[in-house]
Amino acid sequence: MKALQAIGMIGGGQMGEALIKGLLASGLTEAHQIIVAEPSALRQKYLETIYKVQTTESAELLAQKSRILILAVKPQIMESVLALYREHLRAEHLIISIAAGITLRQLEQGLGEQRRIIRVMPNTPALVLAGASAMSGNKNIRQEDMALCSQIFSAVGTCAEVPENLLDAVTGLSGSGPGYVFTFLEAMIDGGVLAGIPRPLAEQLALQTLYGSAKLAMETKEPAAVLKGRVTSPGGTTIAGLQVMERDGLRGTVMAAIKVATDRSKELGN
Repeated sequence: MKALQAIGMIGGGQMGEALIKGLLASGLTEAHQIIVAEPSALRQKYLETIYKVQTTESAELLAQKSRILILAVKPQIMESVLALYREHLRAEHLIISIAAGITLRQLEQGLGEQRRIIRVMPNTPALVLAGASAMSGNKNIRQEDMALCSQIFSAVGTCAEVPENLLDAVTGLSGSGPGYVFTFLEAMIDGGVLAGIPRPLAEQLALQTLYGSAKLAMETKEPAAVLKGRVTSPGGTTIAGLQVMERDGLRGTVMAAIKVATDRSKELGN
């Protein structure tokens, strides 16, 4: 595996940390090759202690020491961050943004039309090298830039290239998806407790059931409907449970949640 150039992480929050941990765990880069711009002294200390990366509050220093810049900040503060870094960028910088809803056009307006920019939507399972990411580059991007970005995000899970107009939908599905899954997991655990199972055992069974079901779907590559059919016997327990889910609108609720999250992603860019 080819070692990466120096990486500057602008923002050391949850998603930034997930990428740092994944990059180091995958062996794609080493801690001394990562520098993080983070305003919180407490957060700086945490990242330095846990991951042995460098930290700074200086935009100039981070840009000077990096060749790849990953924008891992909230969409709401992106405009001010772009203004802060614009004057420090050089032609060799590859900029990768993981901010939901911020378009390539907005990034170009903030950093300069000539910049090589890739927009990526990852998710937090990157923290355990099981993330799902999608990426789209601007008109200045070279083939090797996309390959490099894919290398970074494939090291922490899977990465697919998509047209930019699909990235908001990716945000609604996989970017926000862990929140939906954890809510369902919590409901499964509570359901087990309601049925009389001790909570620690209910948690163990629910976790393994979600993990095993996802693994089965990924390894067999069979449609979800087919796999569901195999566990749904006529007049059995599963169809009884599924009937309640259909009656109470689980399927429609999940679809609506993804749609409203997609719409919210679009709003963040306005």
